[in-house]
Amino acid sequence: MSCSEYFIGLMSGTSMDGIDAVLVEFNDEQLQLAHGFSLSWPEELKTRLAQLATGSTTSLQEFGQLDILCGRQFAEAACQLMEEAGIESGNISAIGSHGQTVFHHPHSPAPFSLQIGDPSTIAEQTGIAVVADFRRRDMAAGGQGAPLVPAFHQAAFHHPQRNRVILNIGGIANITILPADGGISGGFDTGPGNCLMDRWIRKNTASPFDHNGSWAHGGEVHEPLLKHFLGDDYFFLAPPKSTGTEYFSSTWLAQKLHDYPTLTAQDVQATLLRLTCDSIQQAIRHWAPDTGEVLVCGGGAHNDALVDTLSQQLEPIPVVGTDRSTAAIDPDWVEAMAFAWLARQTLHGIPGNIPAVTGASHPVVLGGIYPA
Repeated sequence: MSCSEYFIGLMSGTSMDGIDAVLVEFNDEQLQLAHGFSLSWPEELKTRLAQLATGSTTSLQEFGQLDILCGRQFAEAACQLMEEAGIESGNISAIGSHGQTVFHHPHSPAPFSLQIGDPSTIAEQTGIAVVADFRRRDMAAGGQGAPLVPAFHQAAFHHPQRNRVILNIGGIANITILPADGGISGGFDTGPGNCLMDRWIRKNTASPFDHNGSWAHGGEVHEPLLKHFLGDDYFFLAPPKSTGTEYFSSTWLAQKLHDYPTLTAQDVQATLLRLTCDSIQQAIRHWAPDTGEVLVCGGGAHNDALVDTLSQQLEPIPVVGTDRSTAAIDPDWVEAMAFAWLARQTLHGIPGNIPAVTGASHPVVLGGIYPA
């Protein structure tokens, strides 16, 4: 007789929109989203985190405090999720916490990726074992520690008759290439997702993000600037490759805009949206030319202008949300579900990385376990 296991996944992306918390039920190898909940970051804490993520100098005191404060927020998200779902902590096998990425630097002589949100605090405040620090074991094996969600994408979205690409558009955009004949043929960060658009609209308007891409839709794409953006070396790197908002940053954008001082802010926004779309579609056309369907998840799935532009560029390939796939998973919860799935992999002693995606020398069991 099969027996259900319950895991919680916690995820906060580089856009820092909030902490996504999901309760996932596993029955044998089948999985189902039982409940989802999102907790907004307190504004002061979000501001401090955004400053830390710029890579500017900070004190050890500030870093340590942010680690604990983030841990408390992640714990609060898990507790509110359980309350809403009507489930007791004793019924949860473990929490998989991605943490908040504040720096991702896979290309240095001593590569590292840094996520904060103290897992000991989460374990203590929830009474549940926590699996965290997923990226660094992959990096110790020579990988880039990202992206880690492709293994989950394969488990959740593989289709035996259709070549699929799973496109996650968060602060950074990444793709997973899922051939119909099984396995994964690739997965990597394509470049900026929402991060540059979010930063630009916050700088120039009172809005935290461009709702439905309406501000970008009202602007004009500046083709010379777009070409300048797309000339960045990152877009010409072969996978495995990964990046972060510390690379595609406000400084990066300011440097690229230096020779275009007369452009309107709205035209820059329109051009940034095209940068995201063009870099994604070029990656799919080049690395997954036999794609039969693109499934979109992440916050960018709600940007109508972005998804419409991508759909036009990729015709006749259908571009639809993950909620319209056979798995029927809401685009907002896919990444958090991935870390519930990865936590289960770890507790069962099963590797969670894919060397062909991250560049690691071999499969490894990811993360550290912090007992309840």
